[in-house]
Amino acid sequence: MFSNLPNLKHLDLSYLSLSLTYNTTSSVNHKLNLTNLFLSSCNLSEFPQFLKGLKSLERLDLSYNRIEGKIPQWMQEVGNDSLIYLNVSHNSLTKVDHFPWKNIAVLDLSFNLIHGNLLIPTSTINVFSVSNNNFNGEVPSLICNASALRILDLSHNNLSGTISQCFENLSNGLEFLNLKKNKLNGTIPPTFSKGCQLSNFNLNGNLLEGPLTPSILNCRGLEVLDLGNNKINDTFPYWLGSLPQLQVLVLKSNQMHDSLHDHSSKFSHCFSKIQILDLSSNYFSGPLPVRHINCFKAIINLKKKGSARSYMGVEYDYINSGFYTYSIGIVMKGHYIEFEKIFTMWMIIDLSNNQFEGEIPKVIGKLNLLKGLNLSHNNLNGRIPTSIGNLTILEWLDLSSNKLAGTIPNRFVDLAFLSSFNVFENHLHGQIPQGKQFNTFGNDSYEGNKGLCGFPVSKGCNIIEPPAPNVFEKDGSKSKIAFGWQVVLIGYGCGVVFGMAVGYVVLQIGKPKWLVNLVENQHEKRRRRKSKNGNRENGRRRI
Repeated sequence: MFSNLPNLKHLDLSYLSLSLTYNTTSSVNHKLNLTNLFLSSCNLSEFPQFLKGLKSLERLDLSYNRIEGKIPQWMQEVGNDSLIYLNVSHNSLTKVDHFPWKNIAVLDLSFNLIHGNLLIPTSTINVFSVSNNNFNGEVPSLICNASALRILDLSHNNLSGTISQCFENLSNGLEFLNLKKNKLNGTIPPTFSKGCQLSNFNLNGNLLEGPLTPSILNCRGLEVLDLGNNKINDTFPYWLGSLPQLQVLVLKSNQMHDSLHDHSSKFSHCFSKIQILDLSSNYFSGPLPVRHINCFKAIINLKKKGSARSYMGVEYDYINSGFYTYSIGIVMKGHYIEFEKIFTMWMIIDLSNNQFEGEIPKVIGKLNLLKGLNLSHNNLNGRIPTSIGNLTILEWLDLSSNKLAGTIPNRFVDLAFLSSFNVFENHLHGQIPQGKQFNTFGNDSYEGNKGLCGFPVSKGCNIIEPPAPNVFEKDGSKSKIAFGWQVVLIGYGCGVVFGMAVGYVVLQIGKPKWLVNLVENQHEKRRRRKSKNGNRENGRRRI
């Protein structure tokens, strides 16, 4: 269909839900002069034979197909002097012998089944990605001869041994170094010299131990530092707060210990641009770091400007300003997820599975751009601060397995984006907030809190309301005067006692004239009556 178009230079049929068909028995057409050919996701099962005729090909993308086996010998002659970009990622390749392309700058072999020792890229290579394969053995020091390297991704393989000291030779040009999910051991070498250009450094999921190296501070442009899932034994590296561009810090699942408090005034930047902080599954203790939380300006700033990019990453210059994204693995809404891309607007703090104690500081309510907060499996006590209700875009909140007491603040009902909420295994009591998204949380969110009642737990809330008073209204306003039989009886008894007391005081102190005369008249009447009765009695006796 395109074989008779000798002037066609650029052909892109990628991601059109099409299957590319061609006649494998026909002779090679040498009329094609393509320089850019993109056939990603075209359901290819092998390298197309017509590529043999493309001597001036510069960019070739065969990613996301079904190509199996090894790269054929004839393919290594295609664009021998001209090919600068080759992407065969997301296929089923099993073997690559060598790289014959003299001027190759971008080579992506990621997400295949390639095994054997790691290949040595040419000195011209700028982007070299072989992640998610089965490469084994040590990382050869010869790889450091590729002095033009800016992006090196060896993640998700079976590489072993120590990290070569030779990486110091690359530190002035290398921007992206990803050695995640291998079997590297030893310590992190102090190979970062002044002028280090690293913006992403990922060693997650290896067997590294020992303390951190302060030479990392020479990488002033570092944006992502992921050292999680190793055996690093050190105290909290508060000195990393002086890195002015650090946005993601992951130290999870190591042997970090002691408190997070910085007793030094030497470093003053205090993680001002941090967006993702994951210190989970360590041995940190003491109170939560109020000072650091106050410094998280990127999460606090109400007027944060939206990024021009949707994801964090590094740009390169070979295909319309290509972009290589950073990756991360995080616990989101209770589930661990590996993300190939990091959204620029993600704001996440995970301090779970440590030994933090004391109360949750109210200042945490200042982090108004926070999307995820996990403080579970610690020794936190006190009440849940109502200030968390200020986190209006919070999507998940996990406070489970602590010693929190009191009630769940009703303000949380207004957290409109909250889709995951967990407070199980605490000492909470009272009625669970009702309505809105709280009607979607299951019983497992509240288990282990014997004092909680109301939906969705089976225990009902026995709230006894006092009888409503008889309220009189006058001129449209409600009077505060209310009557009941109890009040009347109490008033009657009090009135009798009060009246007798007043009467006694009046008789003893005042003695008014009318009252004196009345008493005397009563006495005179009784005297006369008694005298009269006495005379009658005497007369009877005489008779």
